[in-house]
Amino acid sequence: MNASEVLAGIWRHAGLPEEALSFARLTGADPVLPSSFAVGTAAQSTMAAAALAACELGHLRGTGRQQVGVDMLHSALECIGWFSLDGQVPDQWDAFSGLYRCADGWVRVHANFAHHRDGALRLMKLDPATATRADAEAAMATWRARDFEDAAAAAGLVATALRRFDEWDATPQGQAVAAQPLFTIERIGDAPPLVLPPLREDERPLSGLRVLDLTRVLAGPVGGRALAAYGADVMLVNSPHLPNISAIADTSRGKLSAHADLRTEEGRAALQRLVADAHVFVQGYRPGGLEALGFGPAALAEQRPGIVCVSLSAYGTQGPWASRRGFDSLVQTAMGFNHAEGEAAGDGKPKPLPMQILDEATGYLIAFGAAAALWRQQREGGSWQVRVSLAQTGHWLRGLGRVPGGLSIAKPGLAPYIETTASGFGELAALRHGAMLQRTPAAWPRPSMPPGSHAARWPAVMQ
Repeated sequence: MNASEVLAGIWRHAGLPEEALSFARLTGADPVLPSSFAVGTAAQSTMAAAALAACELGHLRGTGRQQVGVDMLHSALECIGWFSLDGQVPDQWDAFSGLYRCADGWVRVHANFAHHRDGALRLMKLDPATATRADAEAAMATWRARDFEDAAAAAGLVATALRRFDEWDATPQGQAVAAQPLFTIERIGDAPPLVLPPLREDERPLSGLRVLDLTRVLAGPVGGRALAAYGADVMLVNSPHLPNISAIADTSRGKLSAHADLRTEEGRAALQRLVADAHVFVQGYRPGGLEALGFGPAALAEQRPGIVCVSLSAYGTQGPWASRRGFDSLVQTAMGFNHAEGEAAGDGKPKPLPMQILDEATGYLIAFGAAAALWRQQREGGSWQVRVSLAQTGHWLRGLGRVPGGLSIAKPGLAPYIETTASGFGELAALRHGAMLQRTPAAWPRPSMPPGSHAARWPAVMQ
């Protein structure tokens, strides 16, 4: 399938108007980055879907449709997630993150958060204060891969054994993921259509809409950043006691950034005040985490009838891994991508995809699902829930087919696509957004700011 066909499949699954597809202009073709998978198509089609859905919602609010152009190379490079602060490129990975050879295979450990790193090292019978990478490699060589995976999951840690595609397909979780669509959009309650602020022809299509972003890594922040690019007031709500990764400097472009400690009555009350005027609530907490605090989809639909709730998970809502923590790199490993990419490279060593495409594509599906569900809400009323997962995106990516010779191309340069802006983290150099809106260009007028830089209240709506 080419990218236009892939975009059409996403669009039709959400029930959006067929005639809007003629306003999408997609250029380029895979391969654009060295991979045997159609990572460029995945980046381009999901980004185009997000931008086009935002514009279609703007059209429903009374403005004319506008052309949306997405170049495959630009969109794929944006999905690399490159950025620098004051001229320095932060390390993407902790020294203990990565693949380890085991007694009977490989395991990937995700150690970017200190509590995950220290827990994994203790599971290896190592002292986190003194352990080296060589110590960890020696310890892992004594483990069987699936045994370490199971032990890590039981301890609430994040590590997965390397599997081939056929091995993943044979697992109950692989079968559960294969039985699910790429995403779901479901009505979860009754409500009249929300009254949206008026929209001028020269305003970005999501202007005046309010989005709560309760996510940290990486798909959720990318989705919120896209919604901000198309004009929404996006408020990133962090807990002051939870860590963040360095990419927050890049993914916070265009957002407000507030603190709310949901362990406290004061923090929960602050979030409830924000919910009262929100149109979209995006969350990536572990399954059941926010429900226990009174902010699950059913409770949100009662607090704010008509709201759109977007839920992100690693492995979907079905199957024995539904509550398991996971990150893009781990899902790639578990589902078979690392093995398949290594096999295509011919060197016998597992190989990651050239970017965190499961995160990035899922992020744009979050933005797409939010805009599509809001479109449905305006037409049909109701409160809505959108569900996406990294594993469902992975299954879809695999279905896009392989790219012969894709690993033989050189990685292109980033320089033509970089923009530099001031931020609360320092001088930020990062990729411009790859979706070109003809009449109201995507933009991030709010600078990226550290967590807690803004008060937990919405800006005034212009009438």
